[in-house]
Amino acid sequence: MTYHAKVVSGQIVLPPELRRDAGIEDGDSLVIELNPDGGLTMKTYAQVVREVQSEFRSMAKPADRNLVDELLADRRADAVRENTEIEDWRTRHTA
Repeated sequence: MTYHAKVVSGQIVLPPELRRDAGIEDGDSLVIELNPDGGLTMKTYAQVVREVQSEFRSMAKPADRNLVDELLADRRADAVRENTEIEDWRTRHTA
């Protein structure tokens, strides 16, 4: 659907039916993005938050992985490597 808005003293005046249809209420924060073609995209702050949350969820590790166990396994492997390096150093410098 197409709506008509006016710029008055530097402020964009949105018609009530657009605000109603978009779920925009008085006091809501809007994010306005300038598109490469010069057009504008307007979103509510809540929409932007939902989009960012969705993007982060898509980057999350699969649920079948236990990140704590992976971290502990990595740290244990690091400790073994560090201990081996220390023993090698001691062998070279105390002989």
